[in-house]
Amino acid sequence: MTTEPLVLGIETSCDETGIGIVRGRTLLSNTIASSMDEHARYGGVVPEVAARAHLEALQPSIEKALAEAQVTLDDLDAVAVTSGPGLAGALMVGVGAAKGLAVSLGKPLYAVNHLVGHIAADILSRPDSSSASAHDAAPLEYPTIALLVSGGHTSLLHVRDLTADVELLGETVDDAAGEAFDKVARLLGLPYPGGPQIDRAAADGDPKAIRFPRGLSKASDLEKHRYDFSFSGLKTAVARWIERAEANGEEIPTADVAASFREAVVDVLVTKALAACRDLGVPRLLLGGGVIANRRLREVALERAEAAGVTVRIPPLSLCTDNGAMIAGLAAELIASGHPASTLAFGADSTLPVTEIQVSRA
Repeated sequence: MTTEPLVLGIETSCDETGIGIVRGRTLLSNTIASSMDEHARYGGVVPEVAARAHLEALQPSIEKALAEAQVTLDDLDAVAVTSGPGLAGALMVGVGAAKGLAVSLGKPLYAVNHLVGHIAADILSRPDSSSASAHDAAPLEYPTIALLVSGGHTSLLHVRDLTADVELLGETVDDAAGEAFDKVARLLGLPYPGGPQIDRAAADGDPKAIRFPRGLSKASDLEKHRYDFSFSGLKTAVARWIERAEANGEEIPTADVAASFREAVVDVLVTKALAACRDLGVPRLLLGGGVIANRRLREVALERAEAAGVTVRIPPLSLCTDNGAMIAGLAAELIASGHPASTLAFGADSTLPVTEIQVSRA
């Protein structure tokens, strides 16, 4: 296998069927088929609906990705797939497809961690160097602190080596940030998904209008949960505020509530991430996951990190949401580092720990 392997990655951990193809660190195609519209009627992701959507989208998505990359299945050096964490049924679809594809082609298979894949998204660049940005040109330095914020996960990681040493510093103990956005959007009568809806509503609001609580930020909480996150109490506080306003016959200032809620989430995320940078002496912070698309989160992170002397890296927004390119990219790094392929003994693991970067190595 070459030092720049051609890898096809399959990602089906939630509601997006992602197929990506990379050659080493060069992104050749990133195809995503989302079933979000099918879940919107329920106000959240329905696992059975997501699994069925993956089944229907996999083959056409693979064909589209191959066409965009201008390669064939026979050209591939390896196949990669998300083993976990994620929705069990959705993961099973991708794992089954990847095993079948790898066996039929006689290609090595790499089962990798979805969360670590979000970090790998940062190392990918487009093949046309003329449009490469300074971000593309600068390699990922170690160690780095990574803040991953998505619909189902909020994790703070200490990354000493992408393929060999990722430590979990803290994670969500109840609602993840993305889940809180969805639930508060519902309270405000905004449609699913809540993240972009809250972001739009907050644009005209005052982030200081209402002082909502910052979860796990009190001195007593920081002793045990310094790097952990909790957004359940914040969600409840928003619900109680709206209930009191309605009971008093007041009109709900949607923009102010949205802006104040968003500010509370952003404050906690950035404060804890920069605390990790300071505590561990790491002047680098990588942001990843779909919630990073939130404009205010990026603004505050960049502003406060600059003041703290911390460099921030953010992958292109198209690679922040769940995608197969990041899975292929992580596998390509594993191959380049000399890691053997996974055996076929692995399965879908909905609670796969972030410290397990690759599953069932030979």
